[in-house]
Amino acid sequence: MNVCCLDMEGVLVPEIWIAFSEASGIPELRRTTRDEPDYDKLMKWRLGILREHGLGLKEIQDVIATIDPLPGAKEFLDELRSISQVIILSDTFEQFAKPLMAKLGWPTIFCNTLVIGGDGMVEDFTMRCPESKLTTVRGLQSIGFDTIATGDSFNDLAMIRASKAGFLFRSTDKIMADNPDLPAYEEFDDLLAAFKAAL
Repeated sequence: MNVCCLDMEGVLVPEIWIAFSEASGIPELRRTTRDEPDYDKLMKWRLGILREHGLGLKEIQDVIATIDPLPGAKEFLDELRSISQVIILSDTFEQFAKPLMAKLGWPTIFCNTLVIGGDGMVEDFTMRCPESKLTTVRGLQSIGFDTIATGDSFNDLAMIRASKAGFLFRSTDKIMADNPDLPAYEEFDDLLAAFKAAL
C-alpha cells in the first residue's frame, strides 16, 4: 500500500510568510525554508520580528484568509486522492492551515501548533515531533506503507529521499542543482504523471 506525502506551502498553496511579508510591509519575513535549512532557527527569528512589530495571530490569519490554493492544486490533489491515500506533511501550524484545508476540500494534514498568549501574540511554537516529515514517513513505512513524496524546500529533502519515489516541485535553482538525481517538475500534470508512474 502507498501513501503520497505532499508538502503544503510552495506545492499546493503560496508561501504564507511571503504573503504576510508583502501584506505587512516587512521584507525580512520573506525568508522561508527555501532559504534557511534550520526550521527552529527560522521560526524563532520570525517570532522575534512579530514581537518587534506588535503583530499577533489575528493579523496573520487575516492575510491567510485572502490566500487561495495555487492554480491547479485542488484538481491535482483531488485526482491524486482518488487513486491513493494522501497526507499533507507540513511544518506550518494548525492555526494557519485550517482555512487553506477548507479551500482544498479538507485533506488530511499533519502539522504543528502555535502557542498563543492571552493577548493574541504568538509566544512560541510546538513541533509535533523532531524532523517531523522524515519521522512521519519512517513511521508510515514501519506500519507497512510505501511512501511517495514531493516538496520544494530544504526541509522536504529527507522525506523525499527516504521514500520509494520522490520529486521536487517548483523548487529553487540551488536545491535542484544540489540534488540533480531528484526528478524536478514545474507543472501539476507532470507531477501527477510521476505519482501515477510510481504508484
